[in-house]
Amino acid sequence: MSGKLVFIEQLEQALKGLKSKEEIEVLLEKPKFEEQGDLAFPCFTLAKEWKKSPQLIATEMSKVIESEWFERVEAAGPYLNVFLQKGKVSQSVIQSVLEQGCQYGSNQQGVNQTITIDYSSPNIAKPFSMGHLRSTVIGNALANMSEKNGFKAVRINHLGDWGTQFGKLMVAYKNWGEEEKVKQSPIRELLALYVKFHEEAEQAKELEEEARAWFKKLEDQDTEATQLWTWFKDESLKEFEKIYKLLDVPFDSYHGEAFYNNKMDAVIRELEKKGLLERSEGADVVSLHEAELPPCLIRKSDGATLYATRDLAAALYRKSTYNFSHSLYVVGHEQSLHFQQLKLVLNKMGHTWSEQMEHIPFGFILQKGRKMSTRKGRVILLEQVIEEAIQLAEKNINEKNPELANKQQVAREVGVGSIIFHDLKNEKQNNVEFSLEDMLRFEGTTGPYVQYTHARACSILRKASLEEFGTVGQDLTDDYSWKVVKQIEQFPIIVQRSFEWREPSKIAKYVLELAQEFNKYYSHVKILVDDQELKSRIALVKAVTIVLNEGLRLLGIKAPEQM
Repeated sequence: MSGKLVFIEQLEQALKGLKSKEEIEVLLEKPKFEEQGDLAFPCFTLAKEWKKSPQLIATEMSKVIESEWFERVEAAGPYLNVFLQKGKVSQSVIQSVLEQGCQYGSNQQGVNQTITIDYSSPNIAKPFSMGHLRSTVIGNALANMSEKNGFKAVRINHLGDWGTQFGKLMVAYKNWGEEEKVKQSPIRELLALYVKFHEEAEQAKELEEEARAWFKKLEDQDTEATQLWTWFKDESLKEFEKIYKLLDVPFDSYHGEAFYNNKMDAVIRELEKKGLLERSEGADVVSLHEAELPPCLIRKSDGATLYATRDLAAALYRKSTYNFSHSLYVVGHEQSLHFQQLKLVLNKMGHTWSEQMEHIPFGFILQKGRKMSTRKGRVILLEQVIEEAIQLAEKNINEKNPELANKQQVAREVGVGSIIFHDLKNEKQNNVEFSLEDMLRFEGTTGPYVQYTHARACSILRKASLEEFGTVGQDLTDDYSWKVVKQIEQFPIIVQRSFEWREPSKIAKYVLELAQEFNKYYSHVKILVDDQELKSRIALVKAVTIVLNEGLRLLGIKAPEQM
């Protein structure tokens, strides 16, 4: 039980069923100033129903709502303000965290349900650039968050291993490539060939036709085209695995676009059978005029299939394989139209479960205000950024704590954590300006700041040497510990809302605020003084380590115990 839940229950009784607990919780506010209380209930929405002024309603309710969990309840104009009993609430919150450990904040809203999450999905034969980072870390955080909310998460890496870009790459390799160079440095050399193709194609337009012809060969299982494709793919996957290992991002499936080659005919037959395919300029399309959207292109005039055909096959495969209750696609916002069309086509086919599919768009990582482009060679390689971040973290450790054990492991956790946090602290729809300097700062609103706060709290616990906390007392009543407790109490709500809003930045901002409140507490309160409140203070510190660790874990970030 918590003071907030008691207040909600009391309000529900006082309102005599006029509003549900869920509706009351949505209406609850945090007063602007601390002297106005801990929670406030606005009475405006009751005025019409009860035919009284909000001020009068607040005054009347202040006389009937009372509990041992409240210090006092008072009306402030149209608001009903409650001051919680600090000692009792602190005891309850801290005890809950200590008893539940890393399970604190978990809920069962997704129990017995599966959620598929399609994320990262880099293109074969292209480098894993900073541009791929957002989908990878947002998707990984959403997978962690969905599990925290009780779902079974299926993590899917829908590799870009098919399409006309392979025709372009084959033309470039046949014209300008050298086998030895590709073997020595596959991704770098393949990127150079891809960029050269686009430079040359600006002058020689026939190269685009050649590329289409080579891709058609690949679709027709031509031996040479298939061998080149397999080679490019194998080399790329080795490079990608290195990145995923550094980021500690797992997947359950690597079924890319090519996996659906033998599944698209069934989709086209179903579309034909249901009378949904139409001819348009020699191509097969599904009209979406009723939704005022352009038609969805299913098969080009030369018989080649498209992204939509594959994504239809993929959606059908995932529904039949996993029977998902939600299916998330973590893909940039420029693909919004594609996913609108995809859902509408499935719906027209009679698959009403398409409503369970959800596009999670996000902004770009910009470089000097411009979108990164593989085609124009304007990329920053993620692996290089990670390695540089790890080196800088190790340099900081050598300067500040040269005797630290496991220096390299901690440097890796801090370096990688700084990159992930820099991305996830931004709301996903916003563009993020790439700045290595901002990303790797060890103070301010950064990952290393939160990690260092966790390590500092762990250090206090080591010095305290308390193995057992026993029952936490009701003796924490100072303002600094109270702010930390109130922040910890918010964690279960943050876990739920961040998932429901598909917004990892809510968790990133939360752990930042908790770290800031704890550091204020650490600065103003002598924690290790041997008095009757010692066990309660140490229990609070322990609770902070549990919640910070779990918050960072949900973001895909490690929490070192020493830094």
